[in-house]
Amino acid sequence: MRLEQSPHLRQEMRLKLAPKMIQSMEILQLPIMALQERIAQELDENPALVDPEFGVDEPATAEELTGLPEDADSGGGEEELSEEQLDMLAKLTDEGWPEEDDDYRPTISRGAIEEAGERKHDAMQNMPSRPETLQEYLDHQLAFLDAPERLKSLARYLIYNLDDDGYLRVPLAELVPNAPEETTVEELEEALRLVQRLDPPGVGARSLQECLLLQLRPEMPHYKTLKILLEHYLDDLEQNRLPQIERKSGIPIEEIKEALKTLQHLTPHPGAQFTPEEAPYVVPDVIVEKDEEGNYVVRLHDDHTPQLAISRRYQRLLRDPNLDERTKQFIQRKIQSARWLIDSIQQRKNTLRKVAQAIVDYQKDFLDKGPEYLHPLKMQDIAEKVGVHVTTVSRAVDEKWIQTPQGILPLKRFFGSGTVTDSGEEVAFEVIKRKLLEIIENEDKKNPLNDDQIKAKLEEEGIHIARRTVTKYRKALGIPSSRLRRQY
Repeated sequence: MRLEQSPHLRQEMRLKLAPKMIQSMEILQLPIMALQERIAQELDENPALVDPEFGVDEPATAEELTGLPEDADSGGGEEELSEEQLDMLAKLTDEGWPEEDDDYRPTISRGAIEEAGERKHDAMQNMPSRPETLQEYLDHQLAFLDAPERLKSLARYLIYNLDDDGYLRVPLAELVPNAPEETTVEELEEALRLVQRLDPPGVGARSLQECLLLQLRPEMPHYKTLKILLEHYLDDLEQNRLPQIERKSGIPIEEIKEALKTLQHLTPHPGAQFTPEEAPYVVPDVIVEKDEEGNYVVRLHDDHTPQLAISRRYQRLLRDPNLDERTKQFIQRKIQSARWLIDSIQQRKNTLRKVAQAIVDYQKDFLDKGPEYLHPLKMQDIAEKVGVHVTTVSRAVDEKWIQTPQGILPLKRFFGSGTVTDSGEEVAFEVIKRKLLEIIENEDKKNPLNDDQIKAKLEEEGIHIARRTVTKYRKALGIPSSRLRRQY
């Protein structure tokens, strides 16, 4: 017989468990570098939390932890401490124990202080300088132009309304109300022409067509042909309709193709060079290695993650019979917070290790032979094997990377549904995408395959998927349609 819990009881349980559970879920979802940042923040904010390797404080022993409440109820909420109490705790945290408590004062060597200073200095030296923005680059050029100061002021106003690509997306009429007093649209048009004289070529354009036309120079090869193409046939160029352009313009298709070679040297995003997107530095959370018996085993890449502990000083202080109640409650909260964090990190390690090992065991063929041997896998399958909820698996693999014999890959890469071939073998959709790429790479470039023909090619290999699925995968891979792939 199933007993129903009263709403009051459920609410009480939720309020009691929610904070610790929420923190545990948050910690599980963090990738290794974000976890290290979180730990650094907690070490900075919680004086009851220590890193034993730093040597400033000793971790509490098991005997010292005995008898302290596991989840101490601080009572009284997050009430602020008095200035005197805060001062005392600040001394404990930053300066060691007061003079009369010589037995407990931490000792920090001069070498340790110098080493910490050198690390901070090195970090400051290695910080990259802020790159010059597009607006700053254009603004500097204005100073060297021979133009009235009011016109330069309006040009500067327009410069700071450009987007990251260097385009002016806002109509001039809409910029008038916020421009310097009594500015007209005609004045802004003149200022815009001044901006469009600046480097990089094409900056200040209001459309792709204007951007490319601004980059044309009479000395360029096929200048006249390019000007005609951009002014009258840009849509046809974007759709690769070269025969139609030849028929409409009378320009031979060979000349059009030669002009397009010059067009490829123009940039549709003149401001993009000032907003570089640096590739993120990926640190794997998990490393896969072979043991002596040839089995794949996982280990967590947490060599640089501090092994946290609870401060022995604060444990002893909590037992001081002369400690006032408010300070005691404050320390209890800090110790409880430290305990929760340590428990959450340990739980993250256990869960991530189990989930990663289960994935590796299932995808052994992929690790041995490569991407074509990736098997379809659902998170529910791993959840059942590990004995956790599927949402726990989702959090465990989210934004995590794994170092394997096939490279450093996101853990989510190993999941995906699939289809069944004529032989009854399950094939992951990731494998189908690779086969689709191979088919397109080997097609006749002058007569590329359409999606129906690609579908037929896949069926020849025993893989049956709908045409719309072929279209979806093709677009996801950034492959244009057959018409746009055709080479004349």
